Amino acid sequence: MLSNSSALSALANRATDVLLVVLSGVVAYYLRFGFDATFSLPYAVLLLLTTLIAIVMFPMLGVYQSWRSRGLSAPAGRVVLAWASVLLVVLVLLVLTKQGATFSRLWLGQWFSLAAILLIFSRIAAFSLLRLMRKRGLNRRRAVVVGGGPLARDLIRRAREETWAGFDVTAVFDAGGSDRALPDEPLRPLETLFDYVSVHDIDEVWIAVPLEQTRRLRDVLESLRFSTANVRFVPDLFGLFLINHGVSQILDMPMFDLTASPMTGVNRLVKGLEDRLLSLLILIVISPLLLALAIGVKLSSPGPVFFRQKRLGWDGKTFEIYKFRSMRVHKESAGQVVQAKRDDPRLTRIGAWMRRTSLDELPQFINVLQGRMSIVGPRPHAIAHNEAYKDQVGGYMLRHKVKPGITGWAQINGWRGETDTLEKMQRRVEHDLYYIEHWSLAFDLKIIFLTIFRGFVNKNAY
Repeated sequence: MLSNSSALSALANRATDVLLVVLSGVVAYYLRFGFDATFSLPYAVLLLLTTLIAIVMFPMLGVYQSWRSRGLSAPAGRVVLAWASVLLVVLVLLVLTKQGATFSRLWLGQWFSLAAILLIFSRIAAFSLLRLMRKRGLNRRRAVVVGGGPLARDLIRRAREETWAGFDVTAVFDAGGSDRALPDEPLRPLETLFDYVSVHDIDEVWIAVPLEQTRRLRDVLESLRFSTANVRFVPDLFGLFLINHGVSQILDMPMFDLTASPMTGVNRLVKGLEDRLLSLLILIVISPLLLALAIGVKLSSPGPVFFRQKRLGWDGKTFEIYKFRSMRVHKESAGQVVQAKRDDPRLTRIGAWMRRTSLDELPQFINVLQGRMSIVGPRPHAIAHNEAYKDQVGGYMLRHKVKPGITGWAQINGWRGETDTLEKMQRRVEHDLYYIEHWSLAFDLKIIFLTIFRGFVNKNAY
């Protein structure tokens, strides 16, 4: 009964959310105006209107989709985002109808905060209850796997180890191929798949075959054409370097995203606003420091104040990066860039100090205002270094799927400075790709905050 009550569960979830939204609004009202106050009609009308908007918008924003195989952060984050969207719509309506002054801003703030806390708590309670039930054998779904290779083996292992997800793999079907990796698992003939699914009331069919065996998909789908089980394809992509992987609809055809940039649409707009607003504010605040450093560089040794160098940026396009000059003017062989080393004799006195404190990087906020860099992103390397490492480090050029940054996930984790070994560059690239894959505005703000404590002064900064 529990495994087939998703509709009843969804209805109960919706009813709980409505109750929590109304309850939090009422509690916030009495916290604001006192428990002896009478609930006024305008507040009751706004409470009703907001609840109706939430009833419409929550399903549209994916609050009630299945989170069976996801962690707690996914449903909790989604419901808070949806609630914030509802409140934003309400605020816009209040402004358009010129009713904003009618309502207490403190009440609105308390209502939003209290409702967000209660909605998150309801997800924690439901998540914990379902996890406990599934560990005890309740609310589970039966699945079969098509395939007998390493991908199928890993899928079966995860289903059996992660019991909280509530999946029971009851059978494995042979999809052909020579890459057998399930010596202890009996493989059933593919021709018996439909009969097994029908007789054993299977909920999920997972097709886990290598890309070269996808021709068998037609046979599997044909055998399941009368089945109501969910059929899912698990592409064997784990050996590839994936960036922002998902599914896109292009020319009315679904396409798997393997190495797509996350900086498109709204993400690109948000990232651009974040970069320009913050960089402009920072440049205004540090302008006296920039002037003092420029004078110090000019007095330290003959040469320009700024060091300029061609770097590869977004989509592999070149741009000119700005830094305060930290070395005496010198010449390097064509196509060769010698990285700064500890106690490098080319450094000026003020230059060595600026590099230890990363103050030589401050002019790059000008690059950010120009739209050529971001505040947060993979550090741009010299073109010669790109040529040297692109064939040695897997996924190296995927760093250019976003704008290069002044600071980044690799830098605050200690992978900055001289890359005198291949392993150091590999670790830096791994962190850069992690950042691109998990990009969000919150992640950017976290990196900026941590840069204050980890990024400016570092043992590898020289």
